[in-house]
Amino acid sequence: MMESSRVSEAPAASGAGVYDRDVLSNLPPAVEGPREADAIAVLQVLANSKMRILKVTLVAALLALVVALLLPKMYTATTTVLPPQQNQPSAIAMLGQLGAVAGLGSADLGLKNPDDLFVAMLGSRTIEDRLIDRFDLRRVYSVKQYQAARKELAKRSDIVAEKEGLISISVTDGDPKRAAELANAYVDLLHELNGNLAITEAGQRRVFYQQQLDTEREALAQAEVALKQVEEKSGLIQPDAQGRAIVSAVADMRAQVAIHEVQLQAMRTYATESNPDVKRAQQELAGLRAQLAKLERNTGELGNGNLQVPTRQLPAVELEYLRQLRDVKYHEALYEFLSKQLEASRIDEAKDAILVQVVDKAVLPERKSSPKRALIVLVTSAVAFLLSCLGVLIMETLRRKQEDPIERARLAQLRQSLKFSSWNS
Repeated sequence: MMESSRVSEAPAASGAGVYDRDVLSNLPPAVEGPREADAIAVLQVLANSKMRILKVTLVAALLALVVALLLPKMYTATTTVLPPQQNQPSAIAMLGQLGAVAGLGSADLGLKNPDDLFVAMLGSRTIEDRLIDRFDLRRVYSVKQYQAARKELAKRSDIVAEKEGLISISVTDGDPKRAAELANAYVDLLHELNGNLAITEAGQRRVFYQQQLDTEREALAQAEVALKQVEEKSGLIQPDAQGRAIVSAVADMRAQVAIHEVQLQAMRTYATESNPDVKRAQQELAGLRAQLAKLERNTGELGNGNLQVPTRQLPAVELEYLRQLRDVKYHEALYEFLSKQLEASRIDEAKDAILVQVVDKAVLPERKSSPKRALIVLVTSAVAFLLSCLGVLIMETLRRKQEDPIERARLAQLRQSLKFSSWNS
């Protein structure tokens, strides 16, 4: 009994020194039992430190207020557009083609509906670069590279396909006027991008006929100049009636051949050689060419029911005049045909065009969208209050553990173990 009492008194006599394992083994075991949180004790601890908690909360609130006042005011302008509906003619087929031309694959973008394609087009690099150049956003955002300006523009732009089928375009900027202009410019550039992607059948025909018409316009002008030179050189203004019949027949036949050639070329832009319509057009063209060759080789004699004047019997001057007049009539007929086909293709293209309608145009925002100063101060104050309360409770828990000899001994053993481990390593 005496030895055990001496051993139990050894820690007290040694003071706050190091506790070895023998001493710890003789300490009475801690009494384990159900531990329940004492709400009154927790509140008492918080009440004792209420001034400290209040000071920390007030300091955090003041700092949050200063930061909120230093933040610049930002304004948000929103425009809403209505993309083509899914029940519009050929709209879905054209959407896939537009994505292919723009380099926006449906599988890569994860498109779930046609609206997602327009959202992707609005966020494309082409539209972003045009906005950066139009509004000089590199200077506004204080950056030198286009990539940095694109990132800032994308961060300030919010393009969302809503459940109702509309697409909302919101732009946030420090200048309310520029915010509204940027939001509306998104829609304008989307219309322009759609117009540049002319890949429909009607669009292909329009481009083809436009090129042919430009070429034929130059040819007609040259033929008219050549006819005028012949008239000035020979003084011949009107050929005889039989000469006119020859010119008219040959010119009409050549015009028919040219018209069928143009129609065949137009069909080849969207049909293969095995198409029945293409084969039929080729046969008709071959027949017309044979008739034209027969007329141009006409060398018969007058009489015997032959009403056409043989070409070889025309005077040299009149023959030159008739040839130039024939060229003019030929080019006039071809030019008239191409003009009608161009107008028809333009009408067809307008019917197939993808139209994005503006529901709500962005207007000048009257109130700022950020920063929300009151919310910043309230959230910061609440977080500071909770953290200060948690800190007070942790400090009180550590203090009480230091007063408990068993817990103090365990902490000392932990420190000793850490030192031993570090020495061995």
